[in-house]
Amino acid sequence: MSLLIEGRLSLEEKLLSNIPYPSSNELMNLAENGHLFNFLYDEPDIYTLEDGESI
Repeated sequence: MSLLIEGRLSLEEKLLSNIPYPSSNELMNLAENGHLFNFLYDEPDIYTLEDGESI
């Protein structure tokens, strides 16, 4: 039983530790250099500046 408690406490410590959140610049850098959105280059341009109402 104590092994379960130790495991739970270890997991809680990892989850609740002070891990800093990434900054906006770090997230933008990851999006630009992570190649996650490269599939969008193959998508057709179906919208133009004349579509919809201007903001």
